[in-house]
Amino acid sequence: MKKFLALFLGAALALVISGCGNTDAGSENEKIVVTTTIGQIADIVKNVGGEHVEVDGLMGPGIDPHLYQASQGDINKLSKADIIFYNGLHLEGKMGDIFAKMKKDKPTYPIAEAIPEDKLLIDPADKSAIDPHVWFNIDLWKYAVEEVRDGLIEYDPENKDEYMKNTEAYIKELEEVQAEAQQKINEIPEESRVLVTAHDAFQYFGQAYGMEVKGLQGLSTDSEYGLRDVQDLVNVLVDRNIKAVFIESSISERSINAVVEGAKEKGHDVKIGGELFSDAMGEKGTKEGTYTGMYRHNIETITTSLK
Repeated sequence: MKKFLALFLGAALALVISGCGNTDAGSENEKIVVTTTIGQIADIVKNVGGEHVEVDGLMGPGIDPHLYQASQGDINKLSKADIIFYNGLHLEGKMGDIFAKMKKDKPTYPIAEAIPEDKLLIDPADKSAIDPHVWFNIDLWKYAVEEVRDGLIEYDPENKDEYMKNTEAYIKELEEVQAEAQQKINEIPEESRVLVTAHDAFQYFGQAYGMEVKGLQGLSTDSEYGLRDVQDLVNVLVDRNIKAVFIESSISERSINAVVEGAKEKGHDVKIGGELFSDAMGEKGTKEGTYTGMYRHNIETITTSLK
C-alpha cells in the first residue's frame, strides 16, 4: 500500500509540476500567491508581505508537521504558488522530495536554514540531526523573518521599501513579546523552571529563557517512546518535585497522561498545567492563531502553572 501511495503521489507530482510554469494564479488578483507549511511561517509572510500577498498554509491547527504527508490537493496548491516558504531542517520530513522538485521551477525557501549553523541545536540522541523548532527562540526566528523579506523582495523588487518597513515593524513586535516573556519567566522560582512536555520541541525556548526542558519523545514525533522513557521522566518529576507537565495541541495526550499516572503510582501528584502550542498554532481568527498570540499563550500557561 505504501509503495502504491508513493507511486501515486510521485505521478501526481510529476503531472502537476509539468504545468508549474503557469503563474496565472498570481496575475489574476495581482497578489503574490505564497504557499507555506506551518502556521508560524504563514504568519511571517502575512505580516511582511501585507496587502501584496495571498497566503495559503498547508498545515493548520492541530497538525503535526513531522508526520504530515502531502495530499494531491497540497501538491496542486504548491504548484500554483508563486513562492513557497517552508521550515526545513527536516521538520517537514515526509515532504523533502516534493520541495526539492518544486525548487527547480519556482522560488522555494527553507527559511530556518538561513540561521547560522553554529546557532542551531543538535539532537542529543542523534548527533547528525538538528533541532528544527527554531521559532521558540525569537532571536533566531528573526533570521527566518529576514529570509522571507529577502525572498519577497527578490520576487517583487518594486515593493522593496514596503517589505522592509513591514519587517521592521514585525520584528519590533516580536521583541516586545520576547521582553514580556523574559519578565514572566523571571517570576518562576529557579528550582521550578523545568518544562516537561510530550515531545522535545522546546529546547530553543529553554535556551532563550534559562529553562530546563524535558520531552517524553525526541525531536520528532515520528520517534518511539517506551516504558523506560516514561519511567525516567516520572523519576525526574518525583526527584525534582515538579508539580506540572504540559500537553501539546498537535500531539495526543496519551503519552503525557502515562507520565502523570506513573507519578501518581509513586505518590507524587502532578497536574496537567495546560495545553501548549508547539508545532502548530491556534485556530484562525483567534489570538492563538497568530505567532505573537501563540507565544503569549504559551508563556502565560507555563508561568501560571510553575510559579
